[in-house]
Amino acid sequence: MDEKYKATLKSAETEDWLDLHVIRPACYYLAVFFAKLGIHPNTVTIASMFIGAGSAVFFGCASYYYCGISGLLLNLVAIALLMVADIFDCTDGQLARMTGKKSPLGRILDGAAGFTWFVPIYIAMVWRFYQHHDLEFSWLGIADTPQNALIAAAIAFAFALWSGIAGIAGQQRLADYYINVHLFFLKGEKGSELDTSRRQQEILDQMTPDTPWIQRWFQNDYVGYTKAQEKATPQFQQLMKRLREKYGDGTVVAAHDIPEDFRASFRQQSLPVIFWNGLLTFNFRSFWLFLFCLIDLPVLYFPFEIFVMGFLTWYVNHRHEGFCRQLANQI
Repeated sequence: MDEKYKATLKSAETEDWLDLHVIRPACYYLAVFFAKLGIHPNTVTIASMFIGAGSAVFFGCASYYYCGISGLLLNLVAIALLMVADIFDCTDGQLARMTGKKSPLGRILDGAAGFTWFVPIYIAMVWRFYQHHDLEFSWLGIADTPQNALIAAAIAFAFALWSGIAGIAGQQRLADYYINVHLFFLKGEKGSELDTSRRQQEILDQMTPDTPWIQRWFQNDYVGYTKAQEKATPQFQQLMKRLREKYGDGTVVAAHDIPEDFRASFRQQSLPVIFWNGLLTFNFRSFWLFLFCLIDLPVLYFPFEIFVMGFLTWYVNHRHEGFCRQLANQI
């Protein structure tokens, strides 16, 4: 199983301990099962979207402090569903690599899965706070009136919106980019899904009126996704520009055309950043989401994601941009 299992991974270097030793092995067996049934990876991705979004119903109703054991059980069901959604989301990639059924749409769907989960979950958490806020109001000395509850819920919604747009959307978008950047220098084009907005725009422009509207919509959204990744990483873009000019044709450079010692130097400096980058992905942030929901303070997750995870994102970006600047100056 070891070699077959490893072949379904992007790279052991980009997986955290929990993923590498617990989640990914479980996903491998699930991928084998799906492969035998002839299930397409995109079907697994879409299933993960529905399961993850469905957990919002339970997150919005769960509370041990206010509802006792039934509330605790609802919390646990919500957590279990979101974990299953994550397992499915991990399985789709391993299934695609196992069966060779990779597709541009699959890449786009995979990137969109997390957002599909968290939009309804965040709304549900605000609703839960609107319904149950005695703890927070008592600590802050706020009278529990319908008007105050509505104002507090509106503030919580604003935090949820900020957390979702500037928080999870931007943080996971950058984390995904750095993983694929690392894989590009480690394994080349075949082992990485590193995209450019220029190439994705070309794909969009080549679509005809006969192309299904949903495919055009996803592709247009993905163009914006890659543009945002590039905007957040100007020093890396400068590095790639110099590599394209020196070792490529000015617009494209293949990984195998970049000197091996340069690729090794990039990987050596990227590895420590990849460790911290791993904290921006699902496992670490979901632990805190589960904790805040279990202690019946769900809205505290929003400032945690905005400020704590925001600082971690800044640190990862600062370190990565720093060594990219140094490497670009060496070319």
